[in-house]
Amino acid sequence: MKQFLFYLIILVSSVSFSQQKLSKLLKHYNTESIPYINAESLRTSAENTILLDSREEKEYLVSHLKNAIFVGYDNFSLDSVQQKIADKNSSIVVYCSLGVRSEDIAEKLKKAGYTNVKNLYGGIFEWKNQDFPVYNKKGQETDSIHAFSKSWSKWLIKGIKIYE
Repeated sequence: MKQFLFYLIILVSSVSFSQQKLSKLLKHYNTESIPYINAESLRTSAENTILLDSREEKEYLVSHLKNAIFVGYDNFSLDSVQQKIADKNSSIVVYCSLGVRSEDIAEKLKKAGYTNVKNLYGGIFEWKNQDFPVYNKKGQETDSIHAFSKSWSKWLIKGIKIYE
């Protein structure tokens, strides 16, 4: 029993430490101009939320959140989003791998007049780390996650890392 408790304490400590490190990383890259939403809160409100995936298409095809709309990053088109989302008061959550690129896209939406935009804290990596489902290009649930790069993939604890 003591051994079990020891491993449980180590596991909880490592998750907490990882979250602290992730928080530090996001503070380094983000201005926090867009409010975060955590994975659990998004999971409970996803039906009333428009999800925008701000990663590149090859990432989206490997794995994305259910019903997410691909908007990209390098070739992001505000006009395209405005055609798909006419109501600027819609509840929108933008995500990427960790929450860095998604903040940039969310800022563009905010500047264009969208009033209810949030950034998924920890991105699709944190979503998968919480054991929430992701889907492939065929709409089937998958454990594969596009890991973006070897250095950023350390934040993805669960799932199968894909780099192609």
